[in-house]
Amino acid sequence: MADKGGLEGVVVARSRLCSIDGINGVLIYSGYDVGDLAEHSSYEEVCFLTLRGRLPTRAEMDEFTAELTSHRDLSEETESVVDMLATHAAPMEMLRTAVSSDSFDDPDKDSNADDANVRKAMRLIAKMPTMVARYHRRRTGLDPIAPDPSLGHAANFLHMLNGEPVSDAAAKTFDVALILHADHEMNASTFTARVIASTLSDMHSAITGAIGALKGPLHGGANEQVMKLLQSIPEGTSVEDEIHARLERKERIMGFGHRVYKTWDPRAVILKRFSKQLADESGDPRWYDMSESIEQTVVSEKGLYPNVDFYSASTYHYLGIDTGLFTPIFAMSRVVGWAAHVIEQHADNRLIRPSSEYVGPAVRDYEPIERREAPAVV
Repeated sequence: MADKGGLEGVVVARSRLCSIDGINGVLIYSGYDVGDLAEHSSYEEVCFLTLRGRLPTRAEMDEFTAELTSHRDLSEETESVVDMLATHAAPMEMLRTAVSSDSFDDPDKDSNADDANVRKAMRLIAKMPTMVARYHRRRTGLDPIAPDPSLGHAANFLHMLNGEPVSDAAAKTFDVALILHADHEMNASTFTARVIASTLSDMHSAITGAIGALKGPLHGGANEQVMKLLQSIPEGTSVEDEIHARLERKERIMGFGHRVYKTWDPRAVILKRFSKQLADESGDPRWYDMSESIEQTVVSEKGLYPNVDFYSASTYHYLGIDTGLFTPIFAMSRVVGWAAHVIEQHADNRLIRPSSEYVGPAVRDYEPIERREAPAVV
């Protein structure tokens, strides 16, 4: 049993997918530094890398992208589920239910073979952005916008969401954000997906379970709380004084610290740069400037560094994304990592069944109910 509980330090799987050096702040996907991928690659290419274990040739990339694009449309049944839930369900509740319902008419739903799982993964990667965008437009009283096959994965989502032309800068920024969230080793949602897969359950069940784990505020949702923090500080207020006062009251400042990283999260370094660029282009630097002031105060007073959630908040806000969609966007980015872990688990499976340390009473005699006394009231 790990000293700190929570399985900290316990190796639960062998994986080729992702490696984290928390001391030096390095994140690697299948051998490639995430910084190099963010600069040179695309989310579609990272999906190929994650599912196949290598970078594609040009012909393979074209074929892979075309297949992803062909799967963006939702079935009528899933559309009806999203539309029904848009009136009263929270965003992650919708996504959890819509992904589950998407399994009903998937042609590979009864197979856990590698090739079938890859096809299911590609459908989910393609469809989840459509689910999120359709849900947002329905709940705000707008008509859904159909996927545009001429647009890449990132640009298509922003177009479906806002119904406006997408600049190259916005598409690149969102594409990088998707890359940075694609996988992250054995986090809670990934572990959930692998536990479900280890029972030989199906891809959709594992992804639905992972979404359920991500819904918890200790895993997903921190970037939503960061944005709410930024919006709660009135203009003209000293950000440093406000954060200092909150720290004095022992309030937690979301978006700082990480279970693995002991220095800057490398993803936060990259997103900080993109948040600054968007702030400069927008002519409204307030959100970035506030974020930087919070960063400096927390690092100085607590020695905690920003994680990926911190600068993703201002980045998404500058892209015109509603705060309530931040965690579903995390899910639609991470789905490729979840799916790859499911495939990996199925390929070399052993049922995940850990033990627990019993701390209850020792063996005791059974007393018939007539002889039991109520416990004394203290």
